[in-house]
Amino acid sequence: MADAQPNDFSLVAAIDLGSNSFHMVLARVDQGEIRILERLGEKVQLAAGLDEDSLLSDEAMQRGLDCLRRFAQLINGLPQGAVRIVGTNALREARNRGQFIRQVQQVLGHRVEVVSGREEARLIYLGVSHTLADDEGKRLVVDIGGGSTEFIVGERFEPLLRESLSIGCVAFTRQFFPDGKITAARYSQAYTAARLELMNIEQAIQRLGWSEAIGASGTIRSVGQCIQAGGRGQGEVTREGLQWLKRKVLKAAHVEKLDVQGLKADRQPILPAGLAILEALFDALGVETMHHSEGALREGVLYDLLGRHSHEDVRERTLSALMERYHVDLEQAARVETKAQRLLRKVDSAWQLADSKQAPLLSWAARVYEIGLDIAHSQYHKHGAYLIEHSDLPGFSRQDQQALALLVRGHRRNMPSGDRLTEFGDDAVNLLRLCMILRLAILYHHIRGFQAMPEMAVEASHDALVVTFPDGWLEQNPLTQADFEREAQYWAKAGYRLTVR
Repeated sequence: MADAQPNDFSLVAAIDLGSNSFHMVLARVDQGEIRILERLGEKVQLAAGLDEDSLLSDEAMQRGLDCLRRFAQLINGLPQGAVRIVGTNALREARNRGQFIRQVQQVLGHRVEVVSGREEARLIYLGVSHTLADDEGKRLVVDIGGGSTEFIVGERFEPLLRESLSIGCVAFTRQFFPDGKITAARYSQAYTAARLELMNIEQAIQRLGWSEAIGASGTIRSVGQCIQAGGRGQGEVTREGLQWLKRKVLKAAHVEKLDVQGLKADRQPILPAGLAILEALFDALGVETMHHSEGALREGVLYDLLGRHSHEDVRERTLSALMERYHVDLEQAARVETKAQRLLRKVDSAWQLADSKQAPLLSWAARVYEIGLDIAHSQYHKHGAYLIEHSDLPGFSRQDQQALALLVRGHRRNMPSGDRLTEFGDDAVNLLRLCMILRLAILYHHIRGFQAMPEMAVEASHDALVVTFPDGWLEQNPLTQADFEREAQYWAKAGYRLTVR
């Protein structure tokens, strides 16, 4: 069943599964605007549970699930499409994230999306830009998270540069301050590590320039509050304030002895690492003053959710740009997409695919299945799959990109099988069936519009499909007949029976 439209939602919610903290916002949609009703946040430190093999510990997963059970009370009963859950760096890194995600989905009843660093940056900027005044001029937005830090330069509501670096306050705490001891040497090592990472992006940011710097994370807010409590500002972060706070932190010598007004207890262990990262980015990017924004990733997720339902879906722009870049035959893509959606409706009673998740995925695949042709005709389905899986595609979660890549790779020759398919878990059967529908739509339009095609009847059962052409048509069109006969052999390898008559 398709998602309800935003006007049908009484409430919407976004949950941010961050590396340091989990956050949730619950809001009401009023005339296209979001009215925040509740904000919840708990320090979970998911990233602290990652071992050397990038496996999340049972303890870290349990902390996360305990937090989310409390969050669940506020979203019980909300329909599919009204809640969006986003995982960030810790889940990007965790090799056993699937185990945790399945448990999260059981607790919350909604799908979890793991987003790339640049997609996280886009969503952060969206949240910030909707929170601040709509002023002209470029702004630099920074979000220091537990496992990564995102950097965005944008103007009004449009991000111009999006970057994500693997420097975070939880990860750096584990690396440089594991026992809580604070020394000038350790602080210097953390600062230098951050500066080295920043070398990858500082020139690009400097070239664009900006007129104001905005911090969107708890770390930056916490540092600003400490500086304000020390009588050195109104909550903004300044160079002078950073140096004053750095002296106090080094003097304490241990996180348990930190005596800083304005510092919350849960921020105490990660303050030295966060401060070192913040000082490094001030120096690398030439920042003098940074103000804080309440808007961040979760608010951006909400606004992105509204955009998807009001025909302002960034994924549509992303695919259009991809099709233009790789010179896709737009007429062929439109033909295949239309046919694929018609086939989807015909098989829905047997295969149960025409819901809000499957139908868009099939359309996306129909539009971009030929992008690999721009590289080479030989193995072009593999080239296309690689491009989709590894490109920066704003609006798409990692799971969406991997599923889309699977369909593109599987649109010709052998169908997806083995580990490539089973890694999708419960979605594996649906993806295989979507792949079959896509392949049929492509075969149907193999002549690419140069020949009028008759309507074909389709009848589906659990593991079989019967396609019926008008009497005598296949005999008069032997190429199409040979296409479908060969296709039936590929289906048989996948455990399905295709009958064409």
